[in-house]
Amino acid sequence: MPKVSVLTPIYNTKPEYLRECIESILNQTFQDFEFIILNDSPDNQEIEDIVLSYDDKRIRYVKNDENMGISRARNKLVELSRGIYLAIFDHDDISHKTRLEKQVKFLDQNPYVGVVGTWAHWFGKRDFVRKNPEYDTDIKIRLTDVCAIMHTSAMIRKSVLVDNNIKYQEQYTPAEDYRLWGQLMAYTDFYNIQEVLVEYRCQDENTSRRQHDKMVRAHNSIKIQICNKYPAYRNEFEKNIRRVRYRLFGRIPLMKTKKKWALLFDFIPVIKIKD
Repeated sequence: MPKVSVLTPIYNTKPEYLRECIESILNQTFQDFEFIILNDSPDNQEIEDIVLSYDDKRIRYVKNDENMGISRARNKLVELSRGIYLAIFDHDDISHKTRLEKQVKFLDQNPYVGVVGTWAHWFGKRDFVRKNPEYDTDIKIRLTDVCAIMHTSAMIRKSVLVDNNIKYQEQYTPAEDYRLWGQLMAYTDFYNIQEVLVEYRCQDENTSRRQHDKMVRAHNSIKIQICNKYPAYRNEFEKNIRRVRYRLFGRIPLMKTKKKWALLFDFIPVIKIKD
């Protein structure tokens, strides 16, 4: 059995993006993996032809009879997987050659960690490096506000999902990843490798852009649930916000927060911050 299952759902993917995605996995320095590609757009013959054009035994191609949606597709991929580690990877992104190698090594050496992510370079409509916190406590503090693990960069210990009966939940799509991390907070530790190992394609076609309003509603619902369940993490997040200082030219204190007031030049009260 392979050590890693790379899980990639595809849905009407642009041919050039799909090829880049597939080839970035086939060219990994770590070789002990299966690459499960699930086609959730069964009428799209072009992308099926692209997948089948790769003569590589590590690829397991599966086509749904009908479109089932992203969360159900992700659950099906987990069910099909045979690896002890699950590498999440979306259909239009690019993995660096050493991504799997570095994540496997980390999970092998840290059995208490169930999810390891990485930094990601966003490119396309936006261009920046998404840097998420490194250690478990800092990640969980950030999870009370945002999704602090880039889903397409994550590798998950499969046993953590199976042993705790945790699955992607369709009602939270397209924020199903944020919901998954919220569920896992009680059962395992998180870690982010402080290195860019994934190229994330930011474009108008992204699900998060096409379903913006639905994403915001789902995100806010998950955020409230996490904050209510883990008030200590939320309190620490709010303390961190209050400690933020803004500096003019990087040196002169311009703005800071103290006792619910935003202070200009460290002493002039400007505005009171509501709870």
